[in-house]
Amino acid sequence: MLDQAEGLRQLAMGNTSSQNTRIITVTSGKGGVGKSNFVVNLAISLQKLGKKVLIFDADIGMGNDDVIMGIFPRYNIFNVINEDMDILEVMAEGPMGVKLLPGGSGINRIEDLNSDERERFLSKLNSLNNFDYIFIDTGAGINRSVLAFISSSDELFVITTPEPTSITDAYSLVKAVSHFRIKNKAKIIVNKAFDYEEAGLTFRRFQGAADKFLNIKLEYLGPILEDKRLTQSVRNQKPLVVGYPNSDAGKDIQEIAKGLIGEKNLKEGSGIQNLFKRIFNIFS
Repeated sequence: MLDQAEGLRQLAMGNTSSQNTRIITVTSGKGGVGKSNFVVNLAISLQKLGKKVLIFDADIGMGNDDVIMGIFPRYNIFNVINEDMDILEVMAEGPMGVKLLPGGSGINRIEDLNSDERERFLSKLNSLNNFDYIFIDTGAGINRSVLAFISSSDELFVITTPEPTSITDAYSLVKAVSHFRIKNKAKIIVNKAFDYEEAGLTFRRFQGAADKFLNIKLEYLGPILEDKRLTQSVRNQKPLVVGYPNSDAGKDIQEIAKGLIGEKNLKEGSGIQNLFKRIFNIFS
């Protein structure tokens, strides 16, 4: 599973061009921690603050960002690769203008493309460089595709909850990233916390273990409180920050969005074409 580690390392060390798009992989050590809900609501919050955001649903076979957004895309990356559709035809528009690019089974086809097909696919990505943020919503756990997306992106966000199993699995993921030197830093979000004290304690324990045993810097992106209105928003297929913007969790996510915009001294992002070039190299 990790035999591509050297290639992942090399790609993570460079390949940055002067683009303004920040490409962020959002992942978790296990399922059920609220990763996709976080991605969708963070994207909408950033869009409300005047940013242009694209979500790339890269959870192979299990993607549900469209359901959370209350939209029903007809196509995915598979149609771009296999049927030569334009990428703008495949993208769907969600709340507040957030764009969604469904990965679907098309991600599995990447490693089968010949050089001409790859170049043709890359040429279609020119129209996607006008986004401020592209969030890659991966599957949970440690596997080849998750590590590939982490390596190919500019930044890594890891979602955990205060539950011991969630923390253990998130630590294992960060340990793999550190061990194979794929990234030297990651940002942690503590979701479903009873209160801010519990969230902070969860992060400090996580950070303490990482500082002691791993060669990776962890930053606290923020807490998100447990909120029953999140469950209601999923049932209604109306994202939390749209249906319940003043809920505890909704306000927490919006604060995280403001924090991202307020970050300074960040290097420029790599751009969507370089993202897929890296992915092609890894899956070759």
